[in-house]
Amino acid sequence: MREAGPRVLLKRLREMMAEALEPQERLDRIVREIAQNMVAEVCSLYILRADSVLELYATEGLNPKAVHLAQLRLGQGLVGTIAASARPLNLTDAQKHPAFTYLPETGEEVYHSFLGVPVLRAGRTLGVLVVQNRTMRHYREDEVEALETVAMVVAEMIATGDLARLNRPGIELDLRRSVSLKGIVFNEGIGLGHVILHEPRIVVTNLFNEDSERELERLEEALSSLRLSIDDMLSRRDVAFEGEHRAVLEAYRMFANDRGWVRRLEEAVRNGLTAEAAVEKVQSDMRARMLHMTDPYLRERMSDFDDLANRLLRQLMGRGPDAIAEIMPKDAILVARSMGAAELLDYPRERLRGLVLEEGAPTSHIVIVARAIGVPTVGQVKGVVSLAENGDAIIVDGEDGQVHLRPQADIEAAYAEKVRFRARRQQLYRELRHEPAVTKDGVPIELLMNAGLAVDLPQLAQSGAAGIGLFRTELQFMVALTFPRVEAQERLYREVLDAADGKPVTFRTIDIGGDKVLPYFKSAQHEENPALGWRAIRLTLDRPALLRTQIRALLKAAGGRELKVMLPMVTLVDEIRQARAIIDREVRHLSRFAYLLPTSLKLGAMIEVPALLWQLDELMQAVDFVSVGSNDLFQFVTATDRGNTIVADRFDPLCVPFLRLLRQIVQAGQAGHTPVTLCGELAGRPISAMALLGVGFRSISMAAASIGPVKAMLRELPLQELTELMDRLLANHAAKHDIRAELTQFAARHDIPL
Repeated sequence: MREAGPRVLLKRLREMMAEALEPQERLDRIVREIAQNMVAEVCSLYILRADSVLELYATEGLNPKAVHLAQLRLGQGLVGTIAASARPLNLTDAQKHPAFTYLPETGEEVYHSFLGVPVLRAGRTLGVLVVQNRTMRHYREDEVEALETVAMVVAEMIATGDLARLNRPGIELDLRRSVSLKGIVFNEGIGLGHVILHEPRIVVTNLFNEDSERELERLEEALSSLRLSIDDMLSRRDVAFEGEHRAVLEAYRMFANDRGWVRRLEEAVRNGLTAEAAVEKVQSDMRARMLHMTDPYLRERMSDFDDLANRLLRQLMGRGPDAIAEIMPKDAILVARSMGAAELLDYPRERLRGLVLEEGAPTSHIVIVARAIGVPTVGQVKGVVSLAENGDAIIVDGEDGQVHLRPQADIEAAYAEKVRFRARRQQLYRELRHEPAVTKDGVPIELLMNAGLAVDLPQLAQSGAAGIGLFRTELQFMVALTFPRVEAQERLYREVLDAADGKPVTFRTIDIGGDKVLPYFKSAQHEENPALGWRAIRLTLDRPALLRTQIRALLKAAGGRELKVMLPMVTLVDEIRQARAIIDREVRHLSRFAYLLPTSLKLGAMIEVPALLWQLDELMQAVDFVSVGSNDLFQFVTATDRGNTIVADRFDPLCVPFLRLLRQIVQAGQAGHTPVTLCGELAGRPISAMALLGVGFRSISMAAASIGPVKAMLRELPLQELTELMDRLLANHAAKHDIRAELTQFAARHDIPL
């Protein structure tokens, strides 16, 4: 390439982009200009269509009749290989490469040297740009860099939609095609709306620089500012920023000081790009390469790098952290790789219609909060962040785990009808909220709701719940940057009891550890299996100050009212005795200072650890009530990690062994005259709630949104007949019965809505 070639070429491209040209004429002139500037005999542009075919859209040097006729599948030939790998190919003799595919219509057999680069935008391949020469030569590194820079400009042209007018019937470009992705349902519901990226890609519109030296100064100023901000984050007492932990910030600092990264940025600026465009180009190149890496550690580092590059772009473009609120649509579907629990609450709930995550697990913090505020959520949707753009139409199906990005009109219409149907059902459930929760044969059932944040409280009245069967106190800790002080805890607990207005509330003591990691509280050692490790009551008995502070806040908040406290993950009855001693000590302390105490104090335990199943008689004497944590109990009984997608659905909770176990707990409670409740996902689905009632439960606690469907089911349920059926199914000889199928048939015979 001639001296100052890239700068001259970018200047010519800028002039062409400003001219009023037809799309095909613009492309033809671009490839001609590139060929002339790079002293190449051929320059060709292939664009990736929605059907994964690379079509020749423009060429200088090859047979012009091959335009729109020459085609290669993704992965086919040299061009297809570049598109699939997102990596350039620089070949002295292209025809000797094993991937070479001869296209006779192009007349390219006389050309030997070959340089092809992917046309990338935000890490997505939109096409391939190629130059060729007859002589055998290896293109220099600066020529590769220049062609990549030009490819970035071409990518912006494709993305602006100017080429859409070239589409022929039935053929569309890859950028705007409809995509359906499969994930895992984290929270039920259906959301129709438009994409808002949690870490939005900043679209760089000013690509070409007028003064390279000034742009280099701007880049250095932004980098210095970025490094200072990272150092400041690391020096903060809580060592966290937007929920991200120290290890991530250390990775940011490493990247921000990486000379290789900075050198590539500076080189792109010297080639004629603005500082912003240089960051976008280097970020896109690196993302495309690392997306093909299989090492999970390196892929995770790519996420760190992405965040860092976005922060640098915001520094350069003067975007504050509140800029996202300005572009948030009224029907927002939030799309993110992952998020902290507190971050979701920063978005206005009234605008939020759904949440899509590339990562996450059903028990992750963000999912717990999403359930609490009733946002349909689908997780583990691989690739959705790179495929989505702000403002794209999107549908989140929290019933079967589908995410439809830029859906076709017929799919959108079908889902709109589905949403209307769900709305009609919700109206039916709202009408039921003041009706008693009584079975068809007159047996009263206590339907309680789960909660954990102040935003949950209005749902107590709206759902018609009889009370709060599980208040997860740890959520307050998870959305905070430091341990909530006793005053803050007391304020929340009093607010909960005030909202309950005399209805029962069961507070579970702080259940952290395991998957619930607080950024400001870390275990002293790495745990290979945190679900079975230092968590819940084990942690609070080892750190009694934590439990004492919480109990003191609960006692003060409940002054003059009943207080129900439940201990999580109890393994031995002796742990209950230890906890009771801490509670008694706090009662004595407050009495000494004449505080108003609760009128009654009831202590319960969660049955989650199988070891308690062999201590049931002793347990029922040691507590005032028990609550079955069906999620963890099922996980531990079946040795199934709920966060492991390979085995998470391997066993059905409505299987004979697990239902026998649940019936055994109910019978132990009856024998010990101890109330038994079940909290967990089993309680929130009509068919599994029906099974629970059939094995003897008369109190179940669930998400507020589930109370309507469960109440509609039980009001049509002949419980005595169901109990007799369950007894037969759980008898020894019935071990091979499909309980779910039997219950579905029972419901159909009795017109029970499921």
